[in-house]
Amino acid sequence: MSGDNIFSGLKVVDMASFIAGPGAAVILSDFGADVVKVEPPTGDTWRIGYKVPPQPAAEDNYPWHLNNRNKRGLALDLKAREAKEVVRRLVEWADVLIVNTPHPARKKLGLEYDDVKGWNPRLVYADITGFGEAGPDAHLPGFDITAYWARSGLLSLTRDAGAPPTLPFSGSGDHATAVGLFSAIVTGLYRRERTGEGSYVTTSLLAEGVWAAGVAVQAALTGATFYPPHDRKAPSNATLNVYHAADDTWFLLVMSPDKWPAFTTAIARPELAADPRFADPAKQKANVVELTAILDEAFAGQPMAHWAEVLDAAGVPFGVVRGPADVILDPQLAANNVVVPLEGAGGKLTSTISSPIQVRDVTKQPARRAPELGEHNEEILREIGFDATQIAAFADRKVIAGRRRNAAA
Repeated sequence: MSGDNIFSGLKVVDMASFIAGPGAAVILSDFGADVVKVEPPTGDTWRIGYKVPPQPAAEDNYPWHLNNRNKRGLALDLKAREAKEVVRRLVEWADVLIVNTPHPARKKLGLEYDDVKGWNPRLVYADITGFGEAGPDAHLPGFDITAYWARSGLLSLTRDAGAPPTLPFSGSGDHATAVGLFSAIVTGLYRRERTGEGSYVTTSLLAEGVWAAGVAVQAALTGATFYPPHDRKAPSNATLNVYHAADDTWFLLVMSPDKWPAFTTAIARPELAADPRFADPAKQKANVVELTAILDEAFAGQPMAHWAEVLDAAGVPFGVVRGPADVILDPQLAANNVVVPLEGAGGKLTSTISSPIQVRDVTKQPARRAPELGEHNEEILREIGFDATQIAAFADRKVIAGRRRNAAA
C-alpha cells in the first residue's frame, strides 16, 4: 500500500481563515485530498501573520505556508452578487466545506448549512467556532488565546505560584483544534460511507481547550480539592519538578518512587537513599523544601549533557526544556518525518512541519508551497464549469482578484 493516497479524489473547499480550519484542511491534503483555498480579494489576514509581533520576524511567510501548503488558491469576493453562483458550484463539486465565518456574517452571505446542503446532500459541512454553536457567547469572535487557553482553564493551570498568567505562543491551541476538526470531518465522511448522507460537523476552540484541560475540569466536576499552583522550590513532589543544570539548561524530572535508590546513586548522592527524611514518598513530601534544595544544588554542579547520560542510564525519565531553535536540531524529528522538505516556497523556506498523524505503509503527499493570492482562479473556475468569457467578466468586476494566469495554463 506504500504511496497510496488515502484521500485521493476527495475534494475540499477551505473557506476558513487564520489557523484552525485551514490546519484541518492541511491534514487532509497531506493524505491526498484536493483542497481549494478560498480567500477574499484582499487575502486571508493570516498572510501577514509573520509581520505581526510577537510572531518571530522573518523574510519568508512561514506561517502561511505551514497552514496552507498543498492547496490551490481562489480569491473570491463572497459579497459580490455573482459570487453566489461560484459558491454553489464549489459546494456541488466538494465533498467537504470548511468554514469559520461568524454566524451573523455567514447568514448574510448565505453560507449557513441550511443554505448550502440542498446543493449537495452528501456534503460534509465542517464548522469551527470560538465558543460553540449555542449559548450566550456563541456570537463572540474566538482566538486560541481567549477561547482555547483562557476560557478553558488551561491558562490558569500552566503557571507557577505567584506568577501571573502569560501569553501562550500563537497558534498552539489552533493547531490542537485543527486535529479535532480533522477528526470530526473524518467521522462525517465515515458516516457518509455508511448512510450516503452528508452531515454538519463542528468543534470549537473552547471545547478543544476544555478537552485538553480535561483532567482538571473533570476533577472540578466531582468537587475535588485542588492543590495550590506549582511552586518550584516547594513542589508537591520534589521528584516531579523542574531543575536547572550548570549550563543554564532547564529540565523536567519525572520519577516514580521505585527509582529512588538508583536515582540517588546516579546523581552521586547515595546517602540520600538512607536519609530518614526521604525514606519514602510520604517523608519526601513532608520534607519537600529541603529535598528540593539538595537536588537544586546537585543538578547545578554539572551540565545537561552529564545529567542526560546518567539519568538515562538509571532509567529515570526526564525532559529537556528546549527552545524552537534547539527543537529543529532534534534527530527524532527527521527520523519520524515530523519535519519534511517543502517544495517551491523559495527563500529559506526549504522545510515544514508535517501533520502529526501517520498511517503505517502510507506515504504522505510531498509538501508543496501555499498558493499565491488567486493563483489558481482560472483553473478552478474552469473546473467547476465557467468559461473564459465568464472568468474574464469576474475579473473585470473584481469578483475574483489576485494573480492573473493564462486561462489555458
